[in-house]
Amino acid sequence: MQIEFRTKKLQKQYEVSQQAFRAYGQEAGKRYIQRISIIKQTRTFEKLKILHGLNCHPLKGDKKGKWSISLTGFYRLIFTISNDKIEVVRIEEVSKHYDD
Repeated sequence: MQIEFRTKKLQKQYEVSQQAFRAYGQEAGKRYIQRISIIKQTRTFEKLKILHGLNCHPLKGDKKGKWSISLTGFYRLIFTISNDKIEVVRIEEVSKHYDD
């Protein structure tokens, strides 16, 4: 599976854990890295949707067409997919869930 990042900053936060910790805090930063690793290892989108604890779901409104995975109760990872086989996942952003 191929992972793309919308920005170099998002990519750096995945590659250098201290960058993620600084941006999102220790717990959310750790989960940011873990969740992307899980996405990389998942073969189908259906399997990703049923993995316990991820709360993977489609977004609505101006984020329609994007998907969300929970990092903490406050932060979520937003991504898009190229097709149901998850050949390419594009990490779009980390957002504060209730700040939309």
